[in-house]
Amino acid sequence: MSTEEQLRRVVRQIRTELEWAARTGIVVESPKVPEAPARTEGAPSQPPTPASLNPPARPPQVPPTPEPPTSAVVPQANLQSAPAVVPQANLQSAPAVAPQANLQSAPAVAPQATLQPGPTPPAPARLPVLAEQLAACTTLEGVREVLGDCTRCKLAKQGRQQIVYGVGAANAEIMFIGEGPGAEEDRRGEPFVGAAGELLTSIIENGMGIRRGEVYIANVVKCRPPQNRDPEPDEVAACEPFLAAQIRAIKPKVLITLGKHAAHTLLGVQTPITRMRGKWGEYQGTPLMPTFHPAYLLRNPAEKRAVWEDVKEVLRFLGRPLPGRGAK
Repeated sequence: MSTEEQLRRVVRQIRTELEWAARTGIVVESPKVPEAPARTEGAPSQPPTPASLNPPARPPQVPPTPEPPTSAVVPQANLQSAPAVVPQANLQSAPAVAPQANLQSAPAVAPQATLQPGPTPPAPARLPVLAEQLAACTTLEGVREVLGDCTRCKLAKQGRQQIVYGVGAANAEIMFIGEGPGAEEDRRGEPFVGAAGELLTSIIENGMGIRRGEVYIANVVKCRPPQNRDPEPDEVAACEPFLAAQIRAIKPKVLITLGKHAAHTLLGVQTPITRMRGKWGEYQGTPLMPTFHPAYLLRNPAEKRAVWEDVKEVLRFLGRPLPGRGAK
């Protein structure tokens, strides 16, 4: 094999190894170029060859070396294409960079998803000291003192005028529980004094034959929700411990819930009020009778008959006589 053919073969081998090194980032030792024989008379002149064609450890910094035209072109072509590939290949294959590759491939939203706050916990879980204070209360006055000028939920900052605590006899046999005060109740500080309150008074006095002052009336939440909207779960959770303490202080024989929100709160179910009313339940050992809210009766007068049936069931349970007429 002539020297020229050997040089071409070496150049092809060098080109292959440089391309492989560019892909893998691993520098290998290239084969040595055979030395050209001494020039003799009549032999064609050969260009000088470099002492070594080993690629440098850092491909982008390869210094130019005097080579034949063919060998000079090969390294230059490889070096132009190698820099864009070599760093990426090293990052993917080097074990020290593997954690970085994992972080780059992980979803960008994963940390944010794990740091997002969950639903607001109920107020009793956030206020263990308050729960102990309420457990020690034995009177309505004591519960009211612990309640204070309550700011435990957002209703305190949404336009309420005052807390509507409750009204009635401290030793009442019957306790009525609504969902929340309206505009007139917020203004006067007493539950059920508007149009719905007048109907409730009629149910108590005309339908049950009991003076309003002999029962106790309260709401699930003590502050008026804006625009008389339904109480929201976090508001109910913040206020329910005070309602429970009121019930423990009064020790009524029967609870009558007015409307779906009061029934759902005390019974812990989401059954429609149309299916719940008239059926006995229980709250912490106290019998409970769900019935319609007086405001609902103002919109649906025909349902007063159903409330009258519920009232008669309560009177039978208490052993009280039935008046001769229903609620007006």
